[in-house]
Amino acid sequence: MTAQQTLIPPVIWAQRNDVVYVTICVEDSKNPDIKIEPEQIVFHSVAGLEQKVYDVTIPLYAAVEPENSKTTVGGRYIELVLKKPSTDTKYWPQLTKEKKKYHWLKVDFKKWKDESDSEDEAAAVGGGGLGGDGNIDDMLNMMGGGAGGPKFGGLGGGLGGDYNIPSDEDSDDEEMPELDDIESETTGKGKEKSEETLPSLEEVKPKTTA
Repeated sequence: MTAQQTLIPPVIWAQRNDVVYVTICVEDSKNPDIKIEPEQIVFHSVAGLEQKVYDVTIPLYAAVEPENSKTTVGGRYIELVLKKPSTDTKYWPQLTKEKKKYHWLKVDFKKWKDESDSEDEAAAVGGGGLGGDGNIDDMLNMMGGGAGGPKFGGLGGGLGGDYNIPSDEDSDDEEMPELDDIESETTGKGKEKSEETLPSLEEVKPKTTA
């Protein structure tokens, strides 16, 4: 009997000044083994209908406080809220210790806030929620619903450009024409049409008899 292949689960993350959100996208995880250590996260679980084995160790960019952090196990994902030390309230440039891209790691755009916005927000451990399941759905679709193992496809391309930091994207909306331009265009066409169709005064003037 061959050993069962170990898979790396998709992971998304976001942060505030005082906490870091890490969501591990695994469905139907049974009794997952999750260790939040000061400088890393260690995750192991058997999940899904086919009982796939998932393992990942994430070395963190900076230290966290395991005793003040929180883990929430859901049916479709596992969310970790990592508490930063009170002396470290600056944004991390990336989640991981090394500045490199991982194909299984992606920014949670639904939950991300800029550092300036985070300073105005009274963040608390466990607060904030997922802010919508859009990214969770995307990640679970990529991993084939949790049963068939991850299908990462182009996952690495959605990292926001620079080591999991989101970048501003131009809107896809087309520029709408000005109202004056529309009116002038339609008015001109209507005028030309009316000039072509209306007969001249000489043509409608009744003829005089001799």
